[in-house]
Amino acid sequence: MLSRIAAHVVPFFGRLTVTSDPGARVEPGSILVVNHTSLADPALVLAALRRRLAVEPVLLATSGLWRVPVLGRALTREGHVPVHRNSAHAAAALDHAAVALASGRHVMLYAEGRIPPRRDAAENPPETFRTGLARLARATGAPVVPIGQAGARRITSGGRVKQLAGVLTAPVRRPCLHVHIGTPLRLPDGVAAATELAHGAVTEAWRTAAGALGEPAALGGAPREGRQG
Repeated sequence: MLSRIAAHVVPFFGRLTVTSDPGARVEPGSILVVNHTSLADPALVLAALRRRLAVEPVLLATSGLWRVPVLGRALTREGHVPVHRNSAHAAAALDHAAVALASGRHVMLYAEGRIPPRRDAAENPPETFRTGLARLARATGAPVVPIGQAGARRITSGGRVKQLAGVLTAPVRRPCLHVHIGTPLRLPDGVAAATELAHGAVTEAWRTAAGALGEPAALGGAPREGRQG
């Protein structure tokens, strides 16, 4: 349901384009790792995945969303996984994700673990990754698909007032949004090496997405060409 809603709602708030590396595909039971910049970016990526690959992943998301009326019940019904950060239950999210992967579902997560505490709407490279992604990939042997998104901060970023203003004005402004799907990779067993490799791959995917929007932070290196869709 969330992916279908995102696919219908996102075009109302902005102009979404999607590219992928040549030959990029998402096997059943893949981990999808995305850079996290805004409250709006999960919707962008869900919409892009549904449009481009007909993929509707299980989402690892902050447990606070499960306290939102209606949304919480929908998240539970669809098998999405709450992440109880900084608690004794935090590790359980990886166990639930492993079960979903074993059943052939795709799992989408944010290895940065937070939205960057910046108030501007500009793009920056992904922050340092936490180790959960590497540990999940090692435990399951699942391939990892790096995904970069850009433009979500043009919808909502900053403090509460600015975020609300951004959401209310986005349908009029219709900012450009872009998602790039990278080539799947297999991470090495070492957690540090795996985390570094995944971070580099997501950074490249982000650079392609942000470069497509002309974001200054991405223009230090030429974005890779992708197939438009």
